[in-house]
Amino acid sequence: MTVSLEDYFHVGAFGSLIPRGQWYRFDSRIEQSTARTLDLLDEFGVTATVFVLGCVAERFPELVRSVRERGHEIASKGYHHRRIAEMSGAELADDLVRAREAIERASGQRVVGCRISDWLTPRDSWALEVIAEQGYLYDSSMRPLLRSHAAARGERRAHRRAAGGHGLWEFPVSSVSVLGCDIPLAGGNWIRQLPHPIARRAIDTLNRDTSTPMVLYFQSWELDPEQPRIEGAPWSTRLRHYRNLDRMSDRLRYYLSHYEFGGISDWIGAPVLDVPQPRAAAAARAIAPRRSSPALLPPARGLPRLAVSVVIPCYNEERALPYLANTLRRLEETLGAAYDLRFLFVDDGSEDGTPTALRTLFASWANVIVLRHSRNRGISAAIGTGLRAATTEIVCSMACDCAHDPHELARMIPRLRLGVDLVVASPYHPEGSVPSRGAAQLAVGRALAAMYRRVLSHQLHTYANCFRVYRRSRMLAIPTRRDGPVGLAEMIARLDLAGGAIVEHPVRLDARLFGRSTMSVARSMLGHLGLLAELAWCRAFGRDERVRDHTIVNGASLFDRVAP
Repeated sequence: MTVSLEDYFHVGAFGSLIPRGQWYRFDSRIEQSTARTLDLLDEFGVTATVFVLGCVAERFPELVRSVRERGHEIASKGYHHRRIAEMSGAELADDLVRAREAIERASGQRVVGCRISDWLTPRDSWALEVIAEQGYLYDSSMRPLLRSHAAARGERRAHRRAAGGHGLWEFPVSSVSVLGCDIPLAGGNWIRQLPHPIARRAIDTLNRDTSTPMVLYFQSWELDPEQPRIEGAPWSTRLRHYRNLDRMSDRLRYYLSHYEFGGISDWIGAPVLDVPQPRAAAAARAIAPRRSSPALLPPARGLPRLAVSVVIPCYNEERALPYLANTLRRLEETLGAAYDLRFLFVDDGSEDGTPTALRTLFASWANVIVLRHSRNRGISAAIGTGLRAATTEIVCSMACDCAHDPHELARMIPRLRLGVDLVVASPYHPEGSVPSRGAAQLAVGRALAAMYRRVLSHQLHTYANCFRVYRRSRMLAIPTRRDGPVGLAEMIARLDLAGGAIVEHPVRLDARLFGRSTMSVARSMLGHLGLLAELAWCRAFGRDERVRDHTIVNGASLFDRVAP
């Protein structure tokens, strides 16, 4: 029996949506799912080999030690959930070493086995050489699938191979052959997805072969049916990940009660050894997580931090708020040396548990103010409420779903220099990216921007994005009438007609992970067409008003105090 100890957002199927650098944004549920896993194994007196990510061992050392204390073998699943195609031999070796150090430090147990976070085929035999060279005794990363092992049929079962000059045991997950194709039916997703009678008969067939051990596996998150739903994932991924989660524990109970299981080290006769505990000074030294936060502009010596307000409109965002709270904590850590951040949440008439979630998550934050509209008025109205309530000249706005990385503010805020009134994040900029949008959505967005460029002086690539940095006094002098998404474009348009200065900043736009957008595409397009007609009229007849002179603080621009 093999178990992968990982959280629901570690899953490779979500890799394109959730980069490793954003794992910190999610509320971890690995403690709950691990407890359920251990209780289930204890219920049947089964010991298992538990594969652990190195980053999990560093963050939850007590959890890993509890697995060991419950009698299970600890093995490595690498440091991060990285695909084999992403790594060279040197990178794989580094990942294996770093993972083993972290896991052994947490568990106090020598690590002799591993499973790569991406399934291997015979073409990846170079990886097995690297694993053996790092001193591992066995690997369980092979998964026969369809014709992947057609030229290496003997490698479909547990076997010992010459690798790395030492030799290595390989324990592929068990599969059955159907019309010459291998189906890995002894895996968690297969057990969950297939009708139970079919999976049960297939595993019974595997168990009759006494010449080789049957290797079963599942992931700890599969015992957590209450985990948050990543609704931004494609429907096929959501079907694969969430289907039958509520039935998984019962299906595993069947196999645990009908077959005898043990760990891999028990089968090969490798003793489970303790690792000598390091000296106190070394034990206290943890490997710092590798973050990819943007470089900050250092604050000028002897000057106070710049006060910055961040307005965050919220409409039925109960499920996204924990994700947002974790993101804002990291934002404060990253930007706190340069900026005094103040968050203004505007609950735009939410009808779900958003008000309660805001109070619960941010009650202890001294730099948070929560405002509320009695009814839903739209995103630009919410930003306007935040602008009026802010007490700082620099005001930023961002979406609650963090589709844009708010760490980009480290680069956007300094662009609001003397003579600039608004900095707009632009995913449609040639240097930006929109990986989450289909071709039709990209075409519509670019066509809309092209129409605005025909009637406005500023030739931007994005006009309706809410991720922005404002000069508050300038924006309050610009009258707008539209409250919804079209109002975002109107802010830019009125400022453009009034002679204001706008800077565009390229960014990446990611998919929305929690909840659904409430914007009506048809209504929004009609609104944009109406605004474009009005702007064309104003431009044709010269009806534009000049805004007042630029705001100067103590005889200098707000940003003359920040290094360029």
